[in-house]
Amino acid sequence: MLMILWIIVLIVAAVAEAVTTALVSVWFCVGALAAAAAAALGAPLIVQLLVFVTVSIVALVVTKPIIRKLMPNSSYIFTNGENDIGRLGYVVEEIDAAKGTGRVKLGDVDWGARSADGSIIQVGTTVVITGKGSATLTVQPSER
Repeated sequence: MLMILWIIVLIVAAVAEAVTTALVSVWFCVGALAAAAAAALGAPLIVQLLVFVTVSIVALVVTKPIIRKLMPNSSYIFTNGENDIGRLGYVVEEIDAAKGTGRVKLGDVDWGARSADGSIIQVGTTVVITGKGSATLTVQPSER
C-alpha cells in the first residue's frame, strides 16, 4: 500500500516538473522512485522516508553542477522587443506629440512612434529605437 503512495508522489512531482519546467521537483521524482522500491522490499515507513529524503538530496547535489553547465550563463532572456532597441528605422509619418501623430517603419513593420524627447521628427528621418512598448516605438533621430 505504501508503494502506491510513493508512486502517487512520483506522479505528482513529475506533473509539477512538466508544468513548471524549472527543475524544481525532478529530484523528488528520483527520491519517490527509490522510496517506492524500498516499500516494495518491505522497509518500514521511517526507512522509506529516509530513503526519499536522502536520494532526493543526493540527486540534487550530483546533478546541480551538471545542470549549471548546460544552462546559459545569463538567466535573463531578451524579448524580441528588447532586441529592437538600437536598431534603425525611418519616419513614414511626422512624429508630433501635440498632434498625436507619428509612424516609423522598422524592417517590414509600420509602428506607431513617439519622440524620446518630445521633439517633432520629420518624414524620411532615420531614427534609432530607444524604447519599445506594446504597439509604440520610442525613437530619436539617428546621428548616422
